[in-house]
Amino acid sequence: MSRLNEINDWLRQNLPELVERHGVPGAAAAVVAGDELAEAAAGVLNRNTGVEATTDSVFQIGSITKVWTTTLAMQLVDEGLVDLDAPVRTYLPEFRIADEEAAQRITVRQLMNHTSGFEGDLFTDTGRGDDCVEKYVATLHDTPQLFAPGEMFSYNNAAYTVLGRVVEAVRGKAYDDCLREHLFAPLGLTHAAADAYEAIMFRAAAGHLTHDPEQGPQLAPVWSLVRSNAPAGSMLALSPRDLLTFARMHMNGGVAADGTRVLSPESVEAMRQVQVEVPKLALMGDTWGLGWELFHYPQATVIGHDGGTIGQSAFLRLVPEHGVAVALLTNGGNALELYREVVGHVLRELTGVELAAMPEPAQTRERLDGTRYVGTYTSSVGDRVVTQDDDGRIWMEVVPKGIMAEISPERAGRTELFPWDGDTLVAAEPALGVYLPHAFVGDDGEGRALFLHTGRADRRVAP
Repeated sequence: MSRLNEINDWLRQNLPELVERHGVPGAAAAVVAGDELAEAAAGVLNRNTGVEATTDSVFQIGSITKVWTTTLAMQLVDEGLVDLDAPVRTYLPEFRIADEEAAQRITVRQLMNHTSGFEGDLFTDTGRGDDCVEKYVATLHDTPQLFAPGEMFSYNNAAYTVLGRVVEAVRGKAYDDCLREHLFAPLGLTHAAADAYEAIMFRAAAGHLTHDPEQGPQLAPVWSLVRSNAPAGSMLALSPRDLLTFARMHMNGGVAADGTRVLSPESVEAMRQVQVEVPKLALMGDTWGLGWELFHYPQATVIGHDGGTIGQSAFLRLVPEHGVAVALLTNGGNALELYREVVGHVLRELTGVELAAMPEPAQTRERLDGTRYVGTYTSSVGDRVVTQDDDGRIWMEVVPKGIMAEISPERAGRTELFPWDGDTLVAAEPALGVYLPHAFVGDDGEGRALFLHTGRADRRVAP
């Protein structure tokens, strides 16, 4: 029996129990090793209807879409139509943000590696027409600049919508059509949907949200985020098998299974190269490439991306040196713990890679000088107010705003922060089983952090 056959048996035997244990309504997983494929599914796609999850069910992949958008843009680089280091305005003369100097300087590369520096979590609904991405970019004219372009990493959904608009403008067609013509077709995908109108043609998963732990995951009120954010990850839905068809192309030097050249070897390699370091946050890669997260484990380098939409979570990991890739798609519950068990097992057995341990609060409370941490940090999707009490304990109050109040694992309320690693503190209370890390970065010249970083850099607005 091959090792992948063993993985296939393990998935089929264990996924149903793991899904139930972690309160995940439904999940589907697929693994490739060389030319072999293993896949399994368990649970239901919709708790209200009871429709069972199958291996050909489509789930939203959320922000994994960003790697697809990067791939579309790198195809333009291959064709000599886009220069990564050219200003965005070379292709979108109308691009405006609040900081005119930054708008002139921001490059295509900085959109891809999350270093453009402007506010990123903007989910403005500009309709369902083919012009919605173009209209969305026009709404960014007053978006604040958090730091100078290229200065640091801050995960940016809005930047990826701008990148999608670059693809549209150069191709002269809507983003969805670019996906279908330049990726779906050459990859030979059979279970892929660019929007809800296509998803309904398949067994489509619906998201579930957990507002009351006693009730567990309940059907989300809507299927997706707004179409205007499609290039950042608000619409694309796939079966795990088709997601791995895309991954295989990247592991095969840009060539599809039938020999079709989709991307040049140079662009495939460029996407994997380190572009920027990421604060130590445990939940993300330690560095970022072009589109890809990069995880440098002692055993091997892993590339990948995660995705989260309204009640759906997706995970993709590739280990190119071993020819192994794994996709896990879910529709609610404690998806992160399911990921650690399923993907952790697959990577360990097929590549020897051990996932890094998740952060936990210190067992003993260390009195900290709160000067660096205390303050109010804000963004368009939430405020974080950090205080220190008379006993020296550090507290953080979280006030989510907008759509993040629905899709973020953090809940509104107050939690204590404990030391973890240098200037990264960790929440005392878990969110969906995870003690979330909070990195305090930068310096205002008086010893206070400029940003509270959780993958996104929230700027200090008050001491």
